[in-house]
Amino acid sequence: MRLNKIHRRIWPGACRRWHGLWVWCLLLVLVSCHYTPPVPADEWPDETSRDSLVCLYEHHYTWNTNLVLHADSVQLVALPLKESFNTLYQGDRVVVAEFAVHPQDPVDSIWVKLAHSQEVQGWLRECDLKEAFMPADSISQAIYLFSHTYVPYFVAVCALFVVFWLARMLRRQPARRRGLAAVDSLYPLLLCLLMACCATLYESMQVFVPDTWEHFYYNPTLSPLHVPGVLSLFLLSFWLFIIVLVATVDVLFRRLPFVQALYALLGLSAACICCYFFFILTTGLYVGYAFLLAFIIWFVRSLFRSLHTSRYRCGNCGEVLARKGICPHCGAVNE
Repeated sequence: MRLNKIHRRIWPGACRRWHGLWVWCLLLVLVSCHYTPPVPADEWPDETSRDSLVCLYEHHYTWNTNLVLHADSVQLVALPLKESFNTLYQGDRVVVAEFAVHPQDPVDSIWVKLAHSQEVQGWLRECDLKEAFMPADSISQAIYLFSHTYVPYFVAVCALFVVFWLARMLRRQPARRRGLAAVDSLYPLLLCLLMACCATLYESMQVFVPDTWEHFYYNPTLSPLHVPGVLSLFLLSFWLFIIVLVATVDVLFRRLPFVQALYALLGLSAACICCYFFFILTTGLYVGYAFLLAFIIWFVRSLFRSLHTSRYRCGNCGEVLARKGICPHCGAVNE
């Protein structure tokens, strides 16, 4: 009875404290999802610099931004003569020269002047510009190529894994998880978890704060510093994924023959691809966060289990052993 009374007195206060903590965390996350607006105009005596900052914040690009045409062709209108056009073709580079507002335009009131050369210049609606052009920065081009061509590569990797698995089955050499057993079990789990984090954060930005991702697309950086919190978490997850992937590949090809290491690597790639598609779809349905939380709990439990379990490795075949003695894989005696 005494314990129950103490529990009744302590629990409501603890709930109030945790509730306040969750509210502050939620407010912090919501505030850190956007880029900070430019400084007040009074602090910028130069009108050109002030207008450039405002334009960068509102449109995510500004004057003298270099763009590359990825569409087959596009026609620039030589205003005010709308019957005169300048045609650009795929691969042509342009620079943003000027902005204009046409409130009477029913499609898009923002028009952008693009300059390919002194002779080839013209105007284009902003909506058409964003569909036909991409930034000239190499990071932005890599983002565009991955966003539009990742499906064939993912399908190719999964197909290679299936073909490899069928070949082993036909040769009566079924996979006994030997490839994954040669690596610490936390490596593949951590890879899948980091891929799930990247997919969840990416889709969250697409759903809730698309302007943040668009600003990053036109002004890319590989540093997780001085960017909104959600974008910083995405970049940190991306770099951690690269580091863990390099470590996993190194361990695989040092401990296994080339064919077995390749099979294990294909299996890990297929698993990461499945995690990517799964969390992209579930995050759009608002249930991916629950799956991600369950995934994190599973990884933490596996980590503590791994830290508290004495593990050995066979001196003959290198397989992981739960205890000393006869190796169940090759039969060698380990003392």
